[in-house]
Amino acid sequence: MFKKVYLFITVFVIVSTAALAQETIDIHFNSLAFLDNREYKPFVLRSRTYSGVRTELDFGLNVDSLNHFVVGANGIHEFGAQPYFLKVNPVAYYNFTGKSWLFFAGAFPREGLLDDYPRALLNDTLRYYRPNIEGLLARVHNDHFIETGWIDWVSRQTNVDREQFLFGFSGKYKPAVNGMFYVSHYFMLEHDAGAAVAVPNDNIRDNGGGQIRLGLDFGHKTFLDSLSIEAGAMMSFERVRGIDGFQKPAGFVANAYFKYHTFAVFDEFYSGAGHHIAYGDAFYEKNTYNRTDIIWTPFLYNKIKGQFVLSLHQVPGAKMSNQEVFRVTVDLGRQVLARLKN
Repeated sequence: MFKKVYLFITVFVIVSTAALAQETIDIHFNSLAFLDNREYKPFVLRSRTYSGVRTELDFGLNVDSLNHFVVGANGIHEFGAQPYFLKVNPVAYYNFTGKSWLFFAGAFPREGLLDDYPRALLNDTLRYYRPNIEGLLARVHNDHFIETGWIDWVSRQTNVDREQFLFGFSGKYKPAVNGMFYVSHYFMLEHDAGAAVAVPNDNIRDNGGGQIRLGLDFGHKTFLDSLSIEAGAMMSFERVRGIDGFQKPAGFVANAYFKYHTFAVFDEFYSGAGHHIAYGDAFYEKNTYNRTDIIWTPFLYNKIKGQFVLSLHQVPGAKMSNQEVFRVTVDLGRQVLARLKN
């Protein structure tokens, strides 16, 4: 697998250089090492420890300041596992970066694009085990709003594999550029169809959810480095086509975040009907849930960041669950390898 990846990268660079011979070729490296211990009292089978390191290396061809082609690989190693790399995901995409538009097509990192989604809709293990979006993403933005739409192909249909993809949109609107008030929304849906060979009683399933929130961002208006408060509604959608219509449980969501120097606290609360969202956090299956993250960032040096998070999970009828996470991220940024001329 590695030989094929390296050969692909080499061919890409040579062909791109010969064909387009202009602007720059650059290289990018980033890494995420993680230790995530979960002691979930209501979900014993999900109480486990995730640990490993994920590394990405890619090469980019910048045709001009707007158009970019990138190819590389992203591999994960779980500590103590054999063989060394559990899985290597290809990175290969086109990116357009304009003044008001952003567009991606191919297999590209989700970090920085969808990592602001609520965990109720997209859980945080995706960062470890599904680092790429495989499909399309478009974003439009100005001083008042930002809107992002995307589609992520999970499984291609074969005689034995199901056809599965995710799609969604999210955004934020701020009426006054320097004001505190804003409105944000998030939506995603999974389409889960069958394999190419029909199986009796195997129906198409749709599963997803959405949130809309009203928020106040106090920015630097207090002694804190950051302070924000949000509250709104959540609804999920689930149906088995031909069997039933959409089930639409709903509830109330709220969260607060504050940061002071290297310490931060994030608290999120939910109350309402339980949800079953395939890619969401399992705690939202409960009618009431509160999560408190106590965050300490002991070092943030140049392009290296180390962070410890203690999470406390509370649901009725169960003892408090705990989760301890330590992550180290390294991102060297894009470094120019060569400047090309016609």
